[in-house]
Amino acid sequence: MKLDMDVRTIDGVSVLYCKGRFTYREEAVAFSQTVSRLVSENRALVVEMSGLEIIDSAGLGELVVVHMWANASRCALKVAGANSRILQLFELTNLLSVFDVHPTLDDALLSLRQSTPDAASTAA
Repeated sequence: MKLDMDVRTIDGVSVLYCKGRFTYREEAVAFSQTVSRLVSENRALVVEMSGLEIIDSAGLGELVVVHMWANASRCALKVAGANSRILQLFELTNLLSVFDVHPTLDDALLSLRQSTPDAASTAA
């Protein structure tokens, strides 16, 4: 299964639901194109990974690039719902210190409300 992505807005925050396998170049490019648009249009974005089976080095690399874009655009970026294998990979690559990772989407949304009270009101 390839990477499927769906974007929804919850309380003014864009949520990118990722499902399948975040591997190989085509999926990484599609992810970057989608997030590039979302980061430029929003003040807050959650990448929801509960439907993600696996991520490889290409996917991790794209996540790092996306993180830099979000910072440059002043867009709060959260990661939510990653399974234990993906969390272990984040830990092994020291990406837990880079990304704001939450166990659930609700936790990520709550964090956004607490850290950026205007995120929901200013999100496109």
